[in-house]
Amino acid sequence: MKGEYCIGGATILSAVAVLLMIFVHVGQINTSSVPHGISMATLNVSGYGNSLHQAFSDPIQGLYASNASLPLGQQNGLRQEYRFGLYSYCAYINGSGSCSGTTAASRFQPYNATTSDMLSNYSQFSDAIFVGTTFKDSSYLGFNSHAAYYFLLLGTILASLSLLVGVLRKTYLFFASASLAILSAMFILIGAAIWTSLVKKTESLNTMQITQGVTSGMNISYGSGIYLTWAAFACLVAAVVPYMSICCTYRG
Repeated sequence: MKGEYCIGGATILSAVAVLLMIFVHVGQINTSSVPHGISMATLNVSGYGNSLHQAFSDPIQGLYASNASLPLGQQNGLRQEYRFGLYSYCAYINGSGSCSGTTAASRFQPYNATTSDMLSNYSQFSDAIFVGTTFKDSSYLGFNSHAAYYFLLLGTILASLSLLVGVLRKTYLFFASASLAILSAMFILIGAAIWTSLVKKTESLNTMQITQGVTSGMNISYGSGIYLTWAAFACLVAAVVPYMSICCTYRG
């Protein structure tokens, strides 16, 4: 019975990890309820216009879009919030929004995403305001998020294989499942660490000042997808223990 408990526990942990990673992958592929709630990073720009007004004492007109369904990247105006996933990003006004085109290994480039929605005069202001910041370094953020995607994808595939192989109940296959779970956990760990680092480095945006006493009015934060990724890593690490115990004791 103890062996059965180990098999069941390892299977459940692996299944949970796979399910969590599936949720991570569907984040921001469209604006329906589940993808809407899952992202790797969230950028709120609702206060940017007010900050520009305070800094330059000029009226800020045409910075924001009033229609959430307008296509992104065509200077139609900023939305209130941008959420970034592994395949695309979406932008929202009061919960309604639209998404960019879906592509594998979508690059995390929040500065490009926001300025492509601004009129040219505001994007020129932004170029000067955010020069030298990690937030503006689209090459650095894009390259690393692109690499992180493939680590997460490989981790998801290996976790799925570990789950499938582990239910066949052969001693050597339990060892294979343990090995796959270890590899999967390593890949997911690397992907999660990269994303965590990228968002952490861009958080300087939250406190930077346009002029003395006037902050940027933008706020970037971790999305739920990062927490789901770390949870999937923890589940896989936990699954290795029963898998290794079974491959040493199982006599089926």
